[in-house]
Amino acid sequence: MATDNQSSSFDPARLDWEKGEGLLPVVVQDAANLRVLMLGYMNREALEATLTDRRVTFFSRSKQRLWTKGERSGHVLDVVSVEADCDNDTLLVLAHPRGPTCHLQRASCFPSAPAAFLSELDALVAQRERERPADSYTTRLFEAGVRRIAQKVGEEGVETALAAVAQDEAALLGESADLLYHLIVLLRSRGLSFAEAVGVLRERHGA
Repeated sequence: MATDNQSSSFDPARLDWEKGEGLLPVVVQDAANLRVLMLGYMNREALEATLTDRRVTFFSRSKQRLWTKGERSGHVLDVVSVEADCDNDTLLVLAHPRGPTCHLQRASCFPSAPAAFLSELDALVAQRERERPADSYTTRLFEAGVRRIAQKVGEEGVETALAAVAQDEAALLGESADLLYHLIVLLRSRGLSFAEAVGVLRERHGA
């Protein structure tokens, strides 16, 4: 029943199904930016289908049947990991959404659900790389090539270092923001993502 990326601490056999009369609440987050996407419920069969098919499947209390998110719209949720809370009576699913999760065509069923901004910026940069809008500075960077982007990262790194020793806090913050942006563009120019760089940090930290 396990997925390739399932949390090593997750043990379906330990789940407390009795507390919710056979149903567990399930919080779904976007694996890319950690935005909360929706809340649903799973019974044992829904969880097994989710882990086997790697698409989030709920038990619909109104329809009284299994329901795979996006089965009609195509806006499915591809499972990355499943984790239980400390009481083993609630599940957290990280997933990659294919399109808007909400039936109102919003990214989340919670209109103001926050997301990690750098992940959103990374996604925007990736979109710019694919679409190459003519009036975009990011497009001009991609079209200049990886060497020019790498040069910009070097320039911004130097400017950040100089701001740290010779300028005020506002200047340092501004230069740091420029450095982060150009670093994200550089990673994308090499087919990499900001999340992958964060993943290396997470592995080094032992998280």
